[in-house]
Order: sequence, then C-alpha cells, then structure tokens
Amino acid sequence: MQSTFQIGRRALLAAAATLALPAAWAQADYPAKPVKVIVAFTAGGTTDILTRAVSQKLTERLKQSFVVDNKPGAGGNLGTELAARSTPDGYTLIVNSVGPIAVNPTLYKKLGVNPLVDLVPVVQIADVPNVLVVHPSVPAKTVDELVAYAKANPGKLNYGSTGIGTSSHLSGYMLAKRTGADYTHIPYKGAEALKDLLAGRIQFMFATIPSVIQHIHSGGLRAVAVTSAARSRSMPNVPTVIESGYPGFEAGSWFGFFAPKGTPDAVIATLNKAVNDSLPSLQEQLVREGADPVGGSPQQFGQFVQKEFEKWRVIVRDSGATAD
Repeated sequence: MQSTFQIGRRALLAAAATLALPAAWAQADYPAKPVKVIVAFTAGGTTDILTRAVSQKLTERLKQSFVVDNKPGAGGNLGTELAARSTPDGYTLIVNSVGPIAVNPTLYKKLGVNPLVDLVPVVQIADVPNVLVVHPSVPAKTVDELVAYAKANPGKLNYGSTGIGTSSHLSGYMLAKRTGADYTHIPYKGAEALKDLLAGRIQFMFATIPSVIQHIHSGGLRAVAVTSAARSRSMPNVPTVIESGYPGFEAGSWFGFFAPKGTPDAVIATLNKAVNDSLPSLQEQLVREGADPVGGSPQQFGQFVQKEFEKWRVIVRDSGATAD
C-alpha cells in the first residue's frame, strides 16, 4: 500500500514532467514561428547584405521566415543591446560584426550591455577583409608607393573612415603608426566617406570589400592591398598588407550570428547546423560580393571573438580613440 508521501511525490514529479513538455516540444519544433534577425546597421551595408543572403537560405531550409530588422544607431550598440535584452528563445537573433562585439567594449566608456557576456556566439558567417583603396588621382599602386607619396607630400593626404573607432579608422591608424607617414584622418558617418573618396575630396581609405568592389572593377577606385592574413578569394590578384612588407598587419572585418544569453543549446545547435549547411550554396555569391565564407562550431566562433576583442582592445587604447 502506497503512503501519502509516495503518492504526493509521484504527483509532483508528474506535474513537473508535464510542465517541462511544452519547453521540450518548443525546442524540438524550433522554429515554430517567424524569427527576427536584427542588423545593427542601415540597409544596404555589408552586414545587411550578408544577413539577407543567409536569412533567405535559413527561411528555405527551416521552413519559417527569418525576417531582417535593421536597428542602426550608436555604432551598432543600439541593435546589439536590443538583441541582448530579448527573450532567449531563439526567435530574436542578431548578425553582428567586429565593431559592436570586439571594438566597442573598449571604445565606449559605458555600454548598456556587455556583448561578450550577454550574447552567445552561434556561428561565423564570413570574413570580410578591408581593402586599402585610393582615388585614381593618387599615383600609388602599392603600399610602399603610397607611403613614399605621403612622405613627399606632407599634410596633403586625407583618409576617410566610417567613424571613430571603426575598423576602417583603426586600419588607417595602424598604417600611419607603422609607416611614420603623415595622414589626416577624416571620420564620416557610414557611407558618406565612400562618396567623398569617389569624388576625390579624400585620397584613400580602408573599406570592406563588398562596399567598394564594384567601384574597383569599374576603375573608380584602385585597390592597393587587403588587410587579411591571406589574399581574399574575391580579389586574388591584390596582395595583402603583410605581403607588402608589414608583418602582422591584420585588420579585417567579420560577421556572424549571435543569440541572447540563455538561449537553449538545442536551438543554437539547430541554427549552427542550418547556417553551416547553407554556406556552400552561398559561396559563389559571397565571394563575388567580397566575403570569404567561414562556418564552424559555436565554440570556434567564441574563441575567435575573444581573441579579436583582446587584439582590438590594445589597438583602441593605443590609438586614444573614444566614443560616447
């Protein structure tokens, strides 16, 4: 004969199991409704282009809509904070990049969230090298020629960036420090820098390959070198800055999916597999647009992000750049 205690204990266990079922079913059926993918920058930029390409493949593969939601502002911090504060159920994600994740925690004195803690890595989509591009009026086809021209014309070379503390700004800072040449930095808000470069109002800049590849092909800009460790598959004839005689000069951009801290492991595993399975079919498109597909596990992406944070922390502090 069962005691009252035994009956009560079984009832509690049964109730707990019943309560756990919806969560288990929800994870097993994920996604069971549309998924929002935040982009912390404006439409038409590199992050947006890559996010839309991958989101379309996820929509096809997982049979639910992956809807891109642009939330620009504060150097990517606005969208990043919105994502980090979202319910950790897999239905709000963010595709983020080197700036908000690896640079801004040092660049900004105070952030609403810590992206290295409050977001968890899901999968890296791609590496996107910066490319050093010059206006055709600048008679330089190599890094050494650009440096020589700058030293022969002190105070006459202006380089643009997409803002203080961005990878385009810090790449230019690294070049000035390594070469000792005199360059004047002119920060812009986003794509305005490219407009002035094309018009010849500034002489050069480091830009993500997707943002300038068409202008390079058309002759509107000249590619001098890329900032990745190896040559980009998008422009295999363009040497790296490292090859050009500057060891260790690596300052590219990268992009990947993140989810709010606490998102179930099963959901992250589903997303990781779906993105990895989608990348081969996107390879030709991504390479054509200037991105090198990556993929890999959440653990690999997490280790990479931590190394990037540590690298950029030193560079940001050394440059003296701040933003708030």
